[in-house]
Amino acid sequence: MNWTPEQLSLKKKYPTLEDIPVEERRYKCHTCHHVVDENPCPCCGETELEIMCPLDHCHCSHNITETIEYCPLCGKPICPECGSHDVSQVSRVTGYLADVSGWNQGKQQELKDRSRYTVA
Repeated sequence: MNWTPEQLSLKKKYPTLEDIPVEERRYKCHTCHHVVDENPCPCCGETELEIMCPLDHCHCSHNITETIEYCPLCGKPICPECGSHDVSQVSRVTGYLADVSGWNQGKQQELKDRSRYTVA
């Protein structure tokens, strides 16, 4: 993914999502699936909202991609074609496909560090 200079400057400005000032934050509500500007969610009242990465535009039109990229700001998996953070990453482990969102931080880092090869 080719990041724009503006996107890369956000990484320098906000090393982590928690460094984003409260008045500039947007949140994702995983209860009612809205993107909101305040916590708690004004739509459903949910208080456990995820701080939204400013590089996330929250819409991906791609169903399945072969590869995955990682956001330079928040480190979460993103669609390599459009940069959306709304992707589910799966990995084949001993013959089974598994959603990696439940993996611990060390196992997820191991997945990020893997070399990928294309067999022609």
